[in-house]
Amino acid sequence: MNINIAAAQYPISEHHDFAAWAKHTERWVQRAMQQNAQLLLFPEYGSMELVSIFPEHIKADLHTQVNVLDTLKDDFCTVFAQLAQKYHIGIVAPSLPVLHHQKPVNRAFVFSPKGLVGYQDKFFMTRFENESWGISSGVKQLSVFEADWGKFGIQICYDVEFPIGSQLLAQAGAHVILAPSCTETIRGATRVHIGARARALENQCYTVVSQTVGEALWSPAVDINYGYAGFYATPDKNLPEEGIVATMQAQKADWLVTNLDLRLLEAVRTDGQVFNYKDQQQLATKLRYEKIDYVYLRL
Repeated sequence: MNINIAAAQYPISEHHDFAAWAKHTERWVQRAMQQNAQLLLFPEYGSMELVSIFPEHIKADLHTQVNVLDTLKDDFCTVFAQLAQKYHIGIVAPSLPVLHHQKPVNRAFVFSPKGLVGYQDKFFMTRFENESWGISSGVKQLSVFEADWGKFGIQICYDVEFPIGSQLLAQAGAHVILAPSCTETIRGATRVHIGARARALENQCYTVVSQTVGEALWSPAVDINYGYAGFYATPDKNLPEEGIVATMQAQKADWLVTNLDLRLLEAVRTDGQVFNYKDQQQLATKLRYEKIDYVYLRL
């Protein structure tokens, strides 16, 4: 099966009001549709641009922002649900800080033409999220999303730098791991891309990175952004020799749309030069103090 996935190099923009943001978002969806995309991946914390519609005292307060953004959660989801239905497309929305049992978590919502399908919360927090922003680790549940073309999972930014989530998602049938990301330095972006390439190798799967780009100096949370989109595979038979399927020039605001052939993954898993996926199953993967559960969701 083949799938055209669009990964955003997404700029954090200022908007006058929620309606202006919604129109801006629809223009981005339209641009991807014009390139025949079937699944759209927005980056981590791309939703932070919504803070620009609030007064200055909220823009300046990291903790207040989270509470205010949570009040927009339903409207935010309605916009993406309507766009997914209107354009008959799958969308992984930019992750949004939301309150879960009064605890702020970093959540990526997923939509299909039938509406909101589910979400994935981030497991591992960066120092900035923990120490400055107060964003907490989400419930340890992995969502496996099933579409007509196959299954995929999500590892938000820092999560893709650890093997555990991607391995468990691959064991659950995911052939594609999506990594929405937000980083401010070349080093940060590089860590995410190295992690994505490693996960593609270990699990003989595809990984896709979407990142924020450019400056938003009005925002203390996402003021400086460096990134680029990338598609990666295991370097094996009939796949790119360096494992790089596609990347785009860093810091350019645009979509990178790439066609992925899932049959190539099945071929290397059954008759590749090596058997990373099969041999990976010999490793006992778990968190020391928490149990990881699954939820299976149909697009």
